[in-house]
Amino acid sequence: MEILHSKIYGEAETGTPLLVFHGLFGMLDNWGSFGKEMGALFPTHLIDLRNHGKSFHSDGMSHDDLADDILHYMEFNNLNKINLLGHSLGGKAVMQFAIKYPEKVEKLIVVDITPKAYPPHHQGIIKALQTVDFDSVSSRQDVEDVLAQYIPEKSVIQFLTKSLHWTQDKKLAWRFNLKTLAEKYTEFVSNAIKFGTFAGETLFIAGARSNYILPQDSFQIKQQFPKASVVTIANAGHWVQAENPTDFNKVVKEFLAD
Repeated sequence: MEILHSKIYGEAETGTPLLVFHGLFGMLDNWGSFGKEMGALFPTHLIDLRNHGKSFHSDGMSHDDLADDILHYMEFNNLNKINLLGHSLGGKAVMQFAIKYPEKVEKLIVVDITPKAYPPHHQGIIKALQTVDFDSVSSRQDVEDVLAQYIPEKSVIQFLTKSLHWTQDKKLAWRFNLKTLAEKYTEFVSNAIKFGTFAGETLFIAGARSNYILPQDSFQIKQQFPKASVVTIANAGHWVQAENPTDFNKVVKEFLAD
């Protein structure tokens, strides 16, 4: 059994551990400053999802796969009860886990995603990533130049190129498993979380400039997470934690402290 790669902040005896999961094409490094701040209060595990960062690559990418990875991680690290936070795709993973293994979750935080199915909307990014020919690029700037032909937002390009690394044979490559993520994209984006409920304390955090959580989504959220509340963070889009970290961190701390 393969175990997800993580970086742990904080001392082991100081309260319920918080496990943090990034979104599609991200990695735990995106959450470094958050991890340091939360790690001062309780053990905080920043974790790479399968097919991302330094975690293992696999052909499977279903919500159940992601949930079971969390279970195996907990067992490996002797964790009995946890708090969970997931952003976007990571949010799908933690929702599925909380519904599947509710007795293991104390509190749940879902960042800018809901349990519903979403229409495919990353095709342009996937096409851009597939266009990069690593035999003909020799620098990060070369990769950025290729992506810029397809992706107008510089911030998105910078986010994606954080997952570049140099291989042992001195070539650039993506850390994420682009092949599986492209092949299984509709499976994890265009499928809703399996129906079930998690009755524990739940917080959904929305970005005010994002359209991932809409007012009409509250009915479905409450059906599956009856104790859920939704907080909207001002001056932030989909990457809430990066665009307004001050307000985001404050909301997370208050929810976990209650």
